[in-house]
Amino acid sequence: MPGGLAFRQFLWVQGVSLAALFQRADSTPLPALGGMARPDGVVIASERYFAFANRDGSILEGEMPTLPSYLRRIPLARGLARLGMSVSPLLRRDGVAGKSERIVLTAVFLAPIAFVFLSGTVSLVAGILMSVGLLAWIMRGRTLFLHGAEHRAIAAAEQGQLGATWEDEVRPSRFSLRCGTNFVALVLPITLVADHVWPFAPALWTPVVLAVLSLGLTMELWRVVQSSTVPMARFFLYPGLALQRLTTREPTIDETRLALSAVASVLRRELDA
Repeated sequence: MPGGLAFRQFLWVQGVSLAALFQRADSTPLPALGGMARPDGVVIASERYFAFANRDGSILEGEMPTLPSYLRRIPLARGLARLGMSVSPLLRRDGVAGKSERIVLTAVFLAPIAFVFLSGTVSLVAGILMSVGLLAWIMRGRTLFLHGAEHRAIAAAEQGQLGATWEDEVRPSRFSLRCGTNFVALVLPITLVADHVWPFAPALWTPVVLAVLSLGLTMELWRVVQSSTVPMARFFLYPGLALQRLTTREPTIDETRLALSAVASVLRRELDA
C-alpha cells in the first residue's frame, strides 16, 4: 500500500451488510453529505449524524448538534453557527480529535484575537507562520489522498453509484463543489473587501469583528451559491475547484472504500430513522 498504510476491508457496518445497504441507498433519495479528511481516516456527516472511519478498522459514530430554530432566521448568526457545527466532530470531547489536537485547534481559532495586541508587521509575520504551520499539520500523511476519497465517496452517494464505486467499476470525481476549500477561496477576498470598506476608525476590536463578519457573510454567500440554479453562480466556486488540485490527490481503491464505509455508517442511521 502507498505510504505503508494498511486498510481493513469493511464489509459490514454495525451488523449491516454494505452490499445490501448500498443497494438500498442507490435507489433512495438521500440527505446532503459533507465531510473532512484526516491523516488517519475520513469523517462523513449529514445534518443529523457523523461517522469517522479510521484506517485501523474502527468506526466512530455520533450525532451532529442541532441548529436552534430561532437562529435559522438570523442572517450572519446562522452562518456562524453552521460553521461551528461543521467542526463539531473534531472539537467535541467524544469526537475524532484527541485532547492535544483539540487544544491546538482551539489555540489556532483564538490566535487572531492575540494578534490584535501585536504591531502590524509582527502580526502579519505571525499570521503567515501560523497559516503555513497549520496547513503542513493538516495535510500531513495521506490526508490529501483521503480528501480525494472523501469527495469521491460523497459523489458516489449523490449519483446513486455507491455499489459500483465500492467495486471500482466507476470512479466519481475527486473534486467537489461543496468542499471547504471552496469556502476558504471565498472568505479570503471577502475579508479583504470588508477590510477595505470598513467605515469606522480602526480600534482594538476591529480585526476580530471583521473576521467574524467576513465568515458570516461568506457562509451566507456560500449557501446562496450552493442552492442557486443560475449557471453564473458557479463562477464563485471556480477558484476553490482550482485550489482542490493542490488539496486533493487521486485516492487508491482502499482509501475510497474507507470513505465509503463512513458514508455507509451515516446512511444506515439516516435510512433507519
